[in-house]
Amino acid sequence: MAGEVVPEGPDLKEMGEEELWELINDNRHRISLGVRPCIVIPYLRQARVLTEMDEDEILSCHNLTNRCMRTSYMLDLLRTQGRNGAVALLESLMIHYPTLYTQVTGRKPSTEPSRFSGLIKYSELTEYLVRAVTGMQKELQEARCEAGRMSARCASLELEIGQIMEQEEKSRCLQSENERMQRYLCSLQRDVTKLKDEKCDLYIRYTAAIEEQSAVNERLHNLNLQVYQLQTELQNVQTETDVQKKLSLRCVSTPETPQLQEEVRSLRCQLAKAEKLDPARQDILAQDLAEAIDSQVELAGQLRCYREENEQLLRDKQGLLDQKQCLSLQVEQLTLDCKMHQQKSTMIQSQMRELQAERDQAYLSRDEAQAMIARILAEKDTLRCQLVELQERVFSLQATHNSRQQRQSSDEVEVAWESMKSSCEEFRAPARRRLCRSNAVNPMSLSSSNSEYEDAAASSVRSRNAEPPSPESIRRRQKALNAESSCETAESDYLLDDFVFLPSVGSEDKQTPRFSSSSGSSSCGLPRTLAPPFLVRSRPKAIRVNGRILSISFQGEELLRQLTVVGGNKTGVFVHQVTEGSAAHTVGISNGAQIVEVKYEQNHKALKMVLEDSTLEEAMWALGQVTGLCHLSLRPRQDDYEALLQQLRSCETSSGDSFYVRVNMSLPAGPGGTLAVSCNDILHVTNTQPAGTEDMWYASQVHPCQLLDLQSGTVPNYYRAQRLLIRAIEDMSFQTKKSPKICRVVAQNKQKAVRIVSTGRLGRNPLWVSVEGEKTKSVDSGATSAPKGCVTLMPYTLVTPHYPPICRPVLLLPTVLGRILDKKLAGWQGFQLCEPEVLSSSEHTTRLQRSEILEECEQGRCCYTLQSVEKVMKKGIHCVLPLGLDCVRRLHRSEIFPIIIYVGQTARSARKLRSKLQRHGQSEDQLLACSRSEEPLLDKLPCLYHTVAPDSWCDQTSLLTSLRTIIWEEQKKIVWVEPDLW
Repeated sequence: MAGEVVPEGPDLKEMGEEELWELINDNRHRISLGVRPCIVIPYLRQARVLTEMDEDEILSCHNLTNRCMRTSYMLDLLRTQGRNGAVALLESLMIHYPTLYTQVTGRKPSTEPSRFSGLIKYSELTEYLVRAVTGMQKELQEARCEAGRMSARCASLELEIGQIMEQEEKSRCLQSENERMQRYLCSLQRDVTKLKDEKCDLYIRYTAAIEEQSAVNERLHNLNLQVYQLQTELQNVQTETDVQKKLSLRCVSTPETPQLQEEVRSLRCQLAKAEKLDPARQDILAQDLAEAIDSQVELAGQLRCYREENEQLLRDKQGLLDQKQCLSLQVEQLTLDCKMHQQKSTMIQSQMRELQAERDQAYLSRDEAQAMIARILAEKDTLRCQLVELQERVFSLQATHNSRQQRQSSDEVEVAWESMKSSCEEFRAPARRRLCRSNAVNPMSLSSSNSEYEDAAASSVRSRNAEPPSPESIRRRQKALNAESSCETAESDYLLDDFVFLPSVGSEDKQTPRFSSSSGSSSCGLPRTLAPPFLVRSRPKAIRVNGRILSISFQGEELLRQLTVVGGNKTGVFVHQVTEGSAAHTVGISNGAQIVEVKYEQNHKALKMVLEDSTLEEAMWALGQVTGLCHLSLRPRQDDYEALLQQLRSCETSSGDSFYVRVNMSLPAGPGGTLAVSCNDILHVTNTQPAGTEDMWYASQVHPCQLLDLQSGTVPNYYRAQRLLIRAIEDMSFQTKKSPKICRVVAQNKQKAVRIVSTGRLGRNPLWVSVEGEKTKSVDSGATSAPKGCVTLMPYTLVTPHYPPICRPVLLLPTVLGRILDKKLAGWQGFQLCEPEVLSSSEHTTRLQRSEILEECEQGRCCYTLQSVEKVMKKGIHCVLPLGLDCVRRLHRSEIFPIIIYVGQTARSARKLRSKLQRHGQSEDQLLACSRSEEPLLDKLPCLYHTVAPDSWCDQTSLLTSLRTIIWEEQKKIVWVEPDLW
């Protein structure tokens, strides 16, 4: 729309190289589909970011079978040009594809004439070239004139070099003092760190004591509750016992026995009377007597039962008494425990008071240390001010001396110089010794009374003035430096704090001269040669302590014969054995120290290699490169070293290496346990230096759903695999040129054998050695470092595992088929289609800058955003993405890892979807073209994807069923993601 206002995105001039290429990579799919290389290459040639050879390779290479592949390869070539390539590409899009430029950058194409003043069309190209050649000739003439002026300027600058060297010498003195103060500050910081550690220990002990006291109080409370319950139960039992006792006494006291006796007597009387009665009366009485006897037997039985009950109650009473005694004993024990816990609590409280006193003392010590540091800094500032004043005084004295030198004779000059020297020494006296770095001059020469040596010393010092030195002074200084080179190393600034100069005590006739005397000295009776100074250690070993890292300096010739190492990137590289009598043994290197980094000099260039997280293979190579003086940074980790040795002895592990890589080529199985791997397999490398093998790694295949090692074996290491990859690419290219049709059929029937992954900027990676000042290093002795703009093929790519906790989004490819199947798949349970959002102009600009817009719709301001995907994922269902490949990297930045499914297409499989394609206004040719253009872009993704074979389904229903099964299987797998190599 003509009146539509395009939101202004970020200014391209203010964006850096990484931001520009990140913007282009986010829209790589859109650019590959919409840009024709033949249209934009003339402008890129004009901008000098592409050469004629690049143009022929892009437009004529047989491996680039379609326009999308050519455009993608053109982007890779432009990436090597850095920011210039990105700016030229965006300006070409602004000219030839203004709509695409707006979609990529979020800015409206500029129509100002000044913006396009340097752009040329095809018809004006020849005229532009003529003008350009003429302008370049004029520039060449101007450059030659400028070169003449610069040569004159160089002559004047050479005169200033002498002054700068003198200032540099003084700055070195200040730097040495600064380093000493920094070391002292580091020691104070270590003390403060120790105090903080002690404070943390006190806090931990205090917390543990409080927790123990709380546990004791809770236990005491529970014991009191138990005692109360036992007392209550005891009272209840006593009450019941009293009741039972009363009942038993009542039963015993019942007057039943006298009544029975009275009845027996009455019955006997009646019986005696009955004997006198008639027989009928006797029968009645006998019957009554029998009934009485029966009733008496019953009463006797009841009495026996009462007695048994009484005995049972007595036994229960005795049991309750015993139980009462046990409970009383338990109560006494609990009382003793309570007293003991009270004593412990009292002791803990006293210890807490002591800890508080120690803490207060630590705070006081910390305050004193801080006050000391502040005082030292103040003293340092005072010394700096004094140094500045002394320098000004020295400069003024030197200027005075130079003015007098032209008017006075040589004798007067010597007298003036001695006076100036004594005055300088008078001013330098209060300063510290490290603030004044003097030359290594023989002290014996300073005490000599010979005027010739005084004159030579005065001339040597006089040559350090602001004036250009004389040729004789330069010659003497060069000889002095040559004599010092046998005692000092290339990094003298790094080691001079550990050495002092002392005079030699040998015979004079065997010593080499340090300074040459004048021609007239031969007539004197004094010897012509002086004893040279030599370096003596001011402490036993050249060891620097920086925090918990030791920096040791020694001669590292054949370093791998002096010491052996074990470990890897997982555990660290440790010193395992040190050869007795070697330089490493002399400086005190012992077993169990981790090698953090190594510094050495090669080809007059200082190099540093970081080995803190390097593999064993890298560490062996890095230590093998050391020649001459080296500096090893070591960290004591004896416990970790012993744990590693224990694991090695128990065969739990074979080394300290452990990292995961994605294989970018197929490798067949070979002899000696060589592992057969396929392209896109994930390997767990556990040993980069297996015993009995050369240029091999020991690795294991990884379970797709769990982090478990499966089949193990050896694979070629990175550099050998890189050579195999290059050879495989050459064979494929030769076969393609020889018989393209046969190779195309074979490629369709077989699995992918090579995945081309390249990088133009090598970052930190366990597959490379980190060398300061160089980009890459090869294990092979004949390999050279890659240039800055070189594109490096990678046979292995470092990957990291991710475990998505919720349902992952689904992306179906090719895009034409995905638009047809997205709505069908979203109709199933557990799936939902991602819906676009309508954003305002300001909100659209804000989200575009935050990379929250995944893709823009063709109509209006509708766009698919990151929030729409997260909203569906929070429901616990799969979000179906109707988008292209450009959204993958944006989702990865937000820790969202979609399931990417690519449905392979052939002419036969496309005919199965003819009706569906026609219903959506598409054709079979469009589907096949989209499939061919998007398939090469899949290898650019930083994650794995699943491919569905064209002959594995017969219709749309079976394809959807297969897709649902694949999604269910992919959801359970681990997501392996590569780092951003660009």
